[in-house]
Amino acid sequence: MSNSQASDNTKLARRLALAVIGMFGFGFAMVPLYSLICDVTGINSAGSAGGRVALEDVIHGGIDESRLVTVEFDITLNADLPWEVTPEVKRMQVHPGKAYEVVFTAENKTDEKVVTQAVPGVTPWQATEYFNKIECFCFSQQTLKPREKKAMPLRFVIANELPEKYGTVTLSYTFMDTDRSKANKKVADASGS
Repeated sequence: MSNSQASDNTKLARRLALAVIGMFGFGFAMVPLYSLICDVTGINSAGSAGGRVALEDVIHGGIDESRLVTVEFDITLNADLPWEVTPEVKRMQVHPGKAYEVVFTAENKTDEKVVTQAVPGVTPWQATEYFNKIECFCFSQQTLKPREKKAMPLRFVIANELPEKYGTVTLSYTFMDTDRSKANKKVADASGS
């Protein structure tokens, strides 16, 4: 192989390594970026208040017994997160204006302590402002010891003002490992290859 080809190959390898490092960096910057966007726009209220509302603030219109809204629950685990998270029900029908509770069970499948943050999202996004979380595990980081299993409650109210056209609302949670040292190790391993 000529010196020119070797030089070209070295340049290409450096560019590819930088691209991999950039992708990992962007992936781990997503949580703070998401929080910043939510702070600025008010979407999902994942900012400093964490989306928490007082029950008294959302039940002022009473319970709409004439209407049912289907609420679905969806869980996504970030790549390599060694947890299993399941809601006690995948879907339920609720009356707007009434408080409901659903328990999610999380289990750490490893022999190490793992700390995560759950990032909520509501679909359709237009329903976000009507989905009020009174109590949620997403308000703070969750820590599970090795092989620990934990019940995590969610208390919520769908506001009466939810437009009639939204008969189904999906609440999704993405769980992300907060350990940055694991992320740094992955980046180092990728750039060292």
